[in-house]
Amino acid sequence: MSTTDLRPPFTTASEPEPPGSGFSDKVKSPRRAAAELSAAAVVIVAAAVAAGVVDLLIVVLCLVVMVMVHEAGHLLAAKRGGMKVTEYFLGFGPRLWSFTRGETEYGIKAFPLGGYVKIPGMTNLEEVDPADEARTYRQQPFHARLLVAVAGSAMHFLMAAVLLFALLTFVGVPNGDQVAIEKVGTVGGRPGPAQVAGVRPGDVVVSVDGKRVAGNVDVLTSTIRNHPSQPVTVVVDRHGTKQTLTVTPANGRVAREPGLVVPKGAGPFGIVGVTLGSPTQRATPLHALASTGSGLVHVTWLSILGVGHLFSPSSIAQRFDQVSSAKAASQATTDGNRVTSIYGAGRVAVQAAQAGVGDLLVILISINIFVGILNLFPMLPLDGGHVAIAIYEKIRTGRRRVMYHADVSKLMPFTYLMLLFLGVLFATSLLTDILHPMANPFS
Repeated sequence: MSTTDLRPPFTTASEPEPPGSGFSDKVKSPRRAAAELSAAAVVIVAAAVAAGVVDLLIVVLCLVVMVMVHEAGHLLAAKRGGMKVTEYFLGFGPRLWSFTRGETEYGIKAFPLGGYVKIPGMTNLEEVDPADEARTYRQQPFHARLLVAVAGSAMHFLMAAVLLFALLTFVGVPNGDQVAIEKVGTVGGRPGPAQVAGVRPGDVVVSVDGKRVAGNVDVLTSTIRNHPSQPVTVVVDRHGTKQTLTVTPANGRVAREPGLVVPKGAGPFGIVGVTLGSPTQRATPLHALASTGSGLVHVTWLSILGVGHLFSPSSIAQRFDQVSSAKAASQATTDGNRVTSIYGAGRVAVQAAQAGVGDLLVILISINIFVGILNLFPMLPLDGGHVAIAIYEKIRTGRRRVMYHADVSKLMPFTYLMLLFLGVLFATSLLTDILHPMANPFS
């Protein structure tokens, strides 16, 4: 699955609201601000519980945390570099709630469409109070500016690493080398053969009629299918202890199982009334640490390929096809080339949350890595544009004592093209997700 970060870059800043705008201009103490925020949070949670949308609230909170941790990376890097940071906000527009600590104002604005950190002097175009010039972004050494520019994406990779480690250690992932019983049900309205034989959910199938199963589900299903009304010996691992069970598959041709499609003229075949899957296994912390590194490399490479496809001419044409054709949208989903909007990504994340915490963590890991890669694309207004400018200025400065400052005004036409591209991407992906929503991958 692909998504994108369409919030404004961390350099975007809103002008302070004039007095009398309808919002409080008084500076709150951090303690009072925290109390007000806690009270608002309680009201929001209570409303979500009453409306039955707790899963949606969890996903929204996760996305908000991702955005603000991204901005916290810029904030911390700027403060470490001695730069002045005047604002750290969630949302844009009029202030709803804020407090000031030191020289930085922290708060929430009316439209929660992203977040930003205001660092004076991000480019040579910005006018800054002469008293603050020495602490602007543009006057800092190369390493400090580079750290600020990459800090946001770095936080996405850090969040992905933490989430992946938590998934491996505390939740677990499916072991594809084993076949497990997920559900044991009925056949034809009566207890199924597996239930009668004592098969339980969570049992790991070791062998069937002497044939080792391991992760090959076909060995199990073909044996069951080929033995209607005939006893089959099944060995299962139940909490570390092997159990030998005798299962007599029912004849699926005459069982009248709801939802079971029997081809015309089909001969007898066996069914036992189980749902199969892979057992979930947790890793030790040391093993999880090693797997986290390799897993991040794998997902990062896939995200790089996804971003590359995102900017390819063929991908642009395909997105318009996906808006007008449900078949094209479905095929793009199957091929892994469909770009989802914020709405689509949120919808899938909610479905993942309903399926379980493990599925939600997988989605959040993917989103974090993809956004981290996309933000490093070397074009304003993305963070990668500031990285590219910092490197260019370093090369032009060379060993001279006077720092070279790039003329950002010459880049504005390219910036506008990038904004147009992002606008088209947002519009086409949103329309596709509304007109042709993806099927629930966790159903």
